[in-house]
Amino acid sequence: MKLQSFSEFPFAEGGICAAKGFKANGVCCGLKHQALPSDGISEQNLAANGVEPEGSEIDIALPDETKQKNDLAMIVSDTECAAAAVYTSNKVKGAPLLVTKQHLKNGRAKAVIVNSVNANTCNADGMEKAAAMCELTAKALGIEADDVVVASTGVIGQPLPIEPIAEGIPKLVKGLSYTGNLEAVHAIMTTDTREKEVAVSFSVDGKTCHLGGMLKGSGMICPNMATTLTFITTDAAVSPETLQMALSDVVRVTLNRVSVDGDMSTNDMVLVLANGMAGNEEIRRDSTDYRTLRDALYVVMLNLARMCAADGEGATKLIECVVSGADNEAVAAAVGKSVIMSNLFKAAIFGEDANWGRIACAIGYADADVDVTRIDVDLASANGRIHVAEQGFGVPFSEEEAKTVLSADEIQVLIALNSGNASACTWGCDLTYEYVRINGDYRS
Repeated sequence: MKLQSFSEFPFAEGGICAAKGFKANGVCCGLKHQALPSDGISEQNLAANGVEPEGSEIDIALPDETKQKNDLAMIVSDTECAAAAVYTSNKVKGAPLLVTKQHLKNGRAKAVIVNSVNANTCNADGMEKAAAMCELTAKALGIEADDVVVASTGVIGQPLPIEPIAEGIPKLVKGLSYTGNLEAVHAIMTTDTREKEVAVSFSVDGKTCHLGGMLKGSGMICPNMATTLTFITTDAAVSPETLQMALSDVVRVTLNRVSVDGDMSTNDMVLVLANGMAGNEEIRRDSTDYRTLRDALYVVMLNLARMCAADGEGATKLIECVVSGADNEAVAAAVGKSVIMSNLFKAAIFGEDANWGRIACAIGYADADVDVTRIDVDLASANGRIHVAEQGFGVPFSEEEAKTVLSADEIQVLIALNSGNASACTWGCDLTYEYVRINGDYRS
């Protein structure tokens, strides 16, 4: 997938380590997809790491030393950071998310600990274990537990074994590096098939700043207020309040406009950390520097959003739906989201079938007031463009030419509502046999 570039924000190497003062690492601690009997956290293991436990011992198997994929990651700043986050609006929320919200009440953080394989959600001891992950991290780094953000992703409803994590954290800390971004990316991947990271540089107050991020997410993607797990770092100086405003604004037009399968995760979170080590004057929300920071954040989150959609579980094609001529942006976004979430349309794209009636159907049931007699529709890709509907009715087109257009890896659906001047872009993917196979045996 080709990144979307902007001349004012050249791409930089390093992902979450592109910004000055950020280190990262990832290790394999041996977490597995399995239900584990648990009455609490192992007192012996936590005591050895300086944590006073509550509850009794957990009975788990030792980590599988033959397992190679990283499953535990850490991000650490050299200095305290301003922090901002957005979270899933699912009523069922993972315990790590709830602990993180408590820790970020002061808008400050210094480190992130995150595991894959197990979401630590819907577990009676979930809060206890999420808090323990923060305590273990704080002890290893010599900081306060309230300065640690915790996140988890993976299977829901299975107890999280804490002992492999407790054993893995010292290894994480020992291997922290200013070039450890890829190790961290690999650790947060679940059904992802490729790394998702991007970074840019920009100038603020005469200082060169960097902003970079990483994302995991391939299935259970239909966010609202956040998406998947996304971690972003910058060395620009900005207050927590200003950073939160920028994040909330940008997530609305990027990650919130992605759908892979219409399922909203319980553990969705986007976190941004800003340590100010670029040396600029603190960015104010009413300044041109704020707009620069927000635009840099947009470039990174736009590309992460596209990466997420392109790597949907089993996907072979990225779908970008551009809706123009709407009465307002909300209508355009609702129409676009409805189209990319249509299973019938997604299946048609997989089959490279220009069945535009499925687009019309999805527009018709979108939660928006649309005059369907004004709609024009085109399908486009690097292989060409075809006009398939005008004023709400189909027009003749070459099926052979349509097949050629839809054979590309990236497909654009161009919908003109012809009722106003607003527009919006949404991203999805095709629906394939492989999606069913992946989710049919996800826990095995």
